[in-house]
Amino acid sequence: MSTTAPGAAVTTRGRTVLVAENLGRSYHGNAVVSAVDLTIPAGQTVAVLGPSGAGKSTMLRCLAGLEPLETGSVGFQGELLSKAGSTPRSVGGRIGMVFQQFNLFPHLTATENVALAPVRVRGVPRQRAREEAHTLLERVGLAERRDHYPYELSGGQQQRVAIARALAMSPELMLFDEPTSALDPEFTREVLAVMRDLADSGMTIVVVTHEMGFARQSADRVVFMADGRIVEDGPAETLFTTPRRERTRVFFEQILGDSDPRRVGP
Repeated sequence: MSTTAPGAAVTTRGRTVLVAENLGRSYHGNAVVSAVDLTIPAGQTVAVLGPSGAGKSTMLRCLAGLEPLETGSVGFQGELLSKAGSTPRSVGGRIGMVFQQFNLFPHLTATENVALAPVRVRGVPRQRAREEAHTLLERVGLAERRDHYPYELSGGQQQRVAIARALAMSPELMLFDEPTSALDPEFTREVLAVMRDLADSGMTIVVVTHEMGFARQSADRVVFMADGRIVEDGPAETLFTTPRRERTRVFFEQILGDSDPRRVGP
């Protein structure tokens, strides 16, 4: 059993955490993700940007082993996670995922939501799991809300509980699927602050987002997708200021409402 503190960044910067090769996924005969190659080094924050319907969320679910592949493979920590034609294997919480919806258990308190998986999956003693849950809830700014039920929490607070729940399994990779899309601006800022803290701590992160300020200021790298494919992949500042592909440049012009992507704010 790992002795890593809950929520600690499990990383040795530079080594490869995840590799996707020729990733492909279709629904009802329509290709949603096609020929995606992606390598994620440890300690890197990668923002995945692109228009709606670009295949970003589907790609993320494939990386997490939540979707079967039609082509290609995904390797995680040097081991095969999934390949075309086979069922993805479980990695026991080593990949944490936070969705658009919070998916908290409504009958459990914040503490109980966070402590549940360590007890049931990792066999952590209940009292220790609760203590670790309290530490994580404090980290995401919810120490005073630890005994509240989901209905007593705002959307931003529920999403922060969901982040703490993922961190409770001491993941080596965190995936975020548009975690602020259902939130008001005030609550969005709360969640982004937690994500920035994770990025600053060295956690390996891949986040699908429409938050341009977060992508530019907190991501090491931006992956731009359109029509199910990766169009451009490079340092965040480079893609925001001097994108190489016309499709990328047009996206920034449209999404920012300005012909100069350098003017994006926080």
